[in-house]
Amino acid sequence: MEQPAEMNTLSQILEKLRQKGLDNEIKMTDHGKMQGVGLHKIYNPEDLTIIKTYRFEGDSDPGDNSVLYLLEDKEGQIGYIIDAYGMYSSQEGTGFDDFLKKIPTADRDLQELFK
Repeated sequence: MEQPAEMNTLSQILEKLRQKGLDNEIKMTDHGKMQGVGLHKIYNPEDLTIIKTYRFEGDSDPGDNSVLYLLEDKEGQIGYIIDAYGMYSSQEGTGFDDFLKKIPTADRDLQELFK
C-alpha cells in the first residue's frame, strides 16, 4: 500500500486541499461570525467542528508561526482557517479566539481526510 506523501509545510497542505476540492477558506466577519469564502455560508460555532489542527513554526522568525484549522460544517463540507499565533495573530480583539474556543473538536486521521 502506497504511503501518502508527507506534508510538512502550510503550502503543501493547502495545495493538497486544493487538489481535493477542499480549498474553502473561512474568515471572521465584522459581525462576529465566520463566513465561508468559497462556500458563501455564515457559521456560528455550533455549526462547525475542528477536525484537524496544524501548527507551523518558522526557523528564525516568530512572525512565521502559523496555525491551520481544518473544519467540517453540519453538511459535511470541509473548510479551513489560517492564522498566526500569539501576538502575531491577524485577528483583532478577542472575538476570533472566543469563537474558536466554542467550536467542538474531533481529530481525524489524515488518510481519512485526503483519501
